[in-house]
Amino acid sequence: MTQSIGIVCGSFHKNEIERMLEWAKEESLQHGLEIAEIVWVPGAMEVPLAIDRLLSLENIAGAACLGIIEKGQTQHGLAMGQAVIKTIIELQLVHEKPVGLGIIGPGAEPEHIEPRLEPHARAAIAAIATML
Repeated sequence: MTQSIGIVCGSFHKNEIERMLEWAKEESLQHGLEIAEIVWVPGAMEVPLAIDRLLSLENIAGAACLGIIEKGQTQHGLAMGQAVIKTIIELQLVHEKPVGLGIIGPGAEPEHIEPRLEPHARAAIAAIATML
């Protein structure tokens, strides 16, 4: 039986995330998962709410999030990333459904992003498949 998952995508780095989404789709097929919902959000701060809404759906067995939190000139990205990841972990426990973390960063430098796009996208889906 095919299980359905959702994917939350951060639109701040839309070109890179669209590429990650294609790799996530390929990986989903390899694991027999169907992507039933794709939700685009403005940035990292909105990811937990979108994940919570997806995991609340009966037909969704798990969710992945794809995004990039770059290193900025302040600690904002680091603080945001820590809060978002902590909340995602809590949502997994509340809903008892897996979430694959495909967020590059926090603190990603421009040269770190490109080589991580495909591995992070695929690993997020593989994590869901393993936990299911």
